[in-house]
Amino acid sequence: MGDRYNIFSQMEHLQSKYVGTGHSDTTKWEWLTNQHRDTLASFVGHHDLLNYIAIAENETKARVRFNMLEKMFQPCGPPPDRPNVD
Repeated sequence: MGDRYNIFSQMEHLQSKYVGTGHSDTTKWEWLTNQHRDTLASFVGHHDLLNYIAIAENETKARVRFNMLEKMFQPCGPPPDRPNVD
């Protein structure tokens, strides 16, 4: 029983430390937003991928980087309305 508690406490620690790991109350929109932001951050951080995308879109690297950083604000649109639970 002690191992089970230890595993759950480790999971809770990881979930509080890293936002992208999710938790039991994570909505589909939050999960997708984290996935999109991680993908865009990877594209911006890897210069070879950024070059590839810039060539494919016929844009400068700076413009592609700027567009991707802009998309990070709300990559999946505004958050959906949550039902009021009273």
